[in-house]
Amino acid sequence: MIDDKLSIIQNLTGVNSSKLNYYLEVQRSNEQIKIQINRLKILHQLIKDINIDMSLSDIVERVYDRLPQAVPCSFLGLALAEGERLVMTAAIPINASLGQPLPKTSVLWQSYTGCQRLLYNINTNPEYICQLVNEQDPLEGWGLKSVAIVPLLVRQKVIGVLIVGDKQSFTYGDSELNFIEQLADQLAICIENARLYKEVSKAKQEWEATFKGVPDPIFLVDKSYNILRHNQRISDVALAAGESGEKTKCYRVLWNRSTPCESCSLQEVHQTGRGVYRQIQNEGAVFDAFYYPLVDSAGEIYAVILHMKDVTNKVKMEAQLMHSTKLVAIGEMAVGVAHELNSPMTVIIGTAQMMQRDMGKDDPRLEWLDDIISCGMRCKKIIQNLLSFSRQGQFSFNKTNVNEQVEKVLSLIHYQINRNSIRIVKDLDPALPLIMANGHQLQQVVINLLLNARDALEECEGEKIIHIATYVQEQKWVVISVKDNGCGIEPANLTKIFNPFYTSKEASKGTGLGLSVSLGIAQSHGGTLEVESQPGVGSTFKFKLPLISNGGEY
Repeated sequence: MIDDKLSIIQNLTGVNSSKLNYYLEVQRSNEQIKIQINRLKILHQLIKDINIDMSLSDIVERVYDRLPQAVPCSFLGLALAEGERLVMTAAIPINASLGQPLPKTSVLWQSYTGCQRLLYNINTNPEYICQLVNEQDPLEGWGLKSVAIVPLLVRQKVIGVLIVGDKQSFTYGDSELNFIEQLADQLAICIENARLYKEVSKAKQEWEATFKGVPDPIFLVDKSYNILRHNQRISDVALAAGESGEKTKCYRVLWNRSTPCESCSLQEVHQTGRGVYRQIQNEGAVFDAFYYPLVDSAGEIYAVILHMKDVTNKVKMEAQLMHSTKLVAIGEMAVGVAHELNSPMTVIIGTAQMMQRDMGKDDPRLEWLDDIISCGMRCKKIIQNLLSFSRQGQFSFNKTNVNEQVEKVLSLIHYQINRNSIRIVKDLDPALPLIMANGHQLQQVVINLLLNARDALEECEGEKIIHIATYVQEQKWVVISVKDNGCGIEPANLTKIFNPFYTSKEASKGTGLGLSVSLGIAQSHGGTLEVESQPGVGSTFKFKLPLISNGGEY
């Protein structure tokens, strides 16, 4: 009995007591370490599960699912600053305060403005617990008894507060508060990253929308001629997008070449470091091409922006304007010529007619006077046709006899054709119906076609023939056909001949505007201009104009 008492006393006061206390302390420390390790694992897994493209509601929900494994939690919320307000942004479970600004009398504002972590227990007021203001706090309506409030810090700036709550009293202490503070630090980083990601995504979307919204083709081309990006304004380029190898080379996609261009503007940009402007032609279209360098942080050019603007219609209008300006000058000269020639021609014709009346019917000189009068009348007709052709401002459409317009043109340029030993063969359909057209513009097209045919025959040997015909095709078109047996056109050039300023003639013999202007006139009449040609055989141009329908329109 005495031995048992001594043993008990030793266990309580002696060496055994010290061993027991040490063991218990170690056990408690191990349990705390296990709790901390578990919390760190949970914290690591939480941050790993959160993606920058997640919404705040998704982030709060993901954290709320795992948080009870680390600390007791029946409520989790985020209140973020929006200007001068503190708004309840996300919460689980959802309460009436969600989306609403919190009153500045709330204890949440105390944590936000003071940048301090707080423990708040309803209806209790220990020293380490924050004071509750006189007015009722929104927290009291959330059904919580213990709340931990921790500010969210990003680069030493408070962006809001994290709220963790429980329905039991005195749930949280310093240990739990430390863990919640670590969680708040990680969440603040995630929230800021998500915000930055949204801003970058929004800027990227706006830039891409602007890039794709530009109606002109834009390309980003690297030093190796690869198209890195484009706004899909050319259908052929869309086929090359995302493919590797030669199919993405700009010279293949844009110019249908197998090697880089001889005078490549991209190389000029890389060499000079400055923007370059070129006007280029591609498959019947004319483009203003602007090349701009893109420079990296080291000051090196790593790519070039190519902006192509389709100016085909603009160039055609400029060409027509230039041609019209020439016609104005011709008209002014024609008026002067008419004044100078009409008077002497009238005298010549009148004198010859008076001499005819004075001569007898058997006088052999009557035939000479007939020739003088006939040639004089022909000269007056030529002058009248020239004045009619050069007259400006009459661009209205009227019922027009196509054959008459062709005859007027032939009377004007008959001499220019005949002096080159070229025979003109006419095959004009006498039953050709009237069409709605502008006679002066029709004459302009026929003159261009006849002069081009004359030039095609200039270097040819043997008989030179221009065949001009009018006929109805498919009960839909009135066709003016001009055919020659000249040198013809190479197949590779057939797609280029209607481009403004394209010409195979010497600089002194042509500007390359005739066919471009003629095509524009044909299209303005609702028609078209077609060509068939074989090198060494000849060419046929067909000026097709729509017939008048029963309603008087075409």
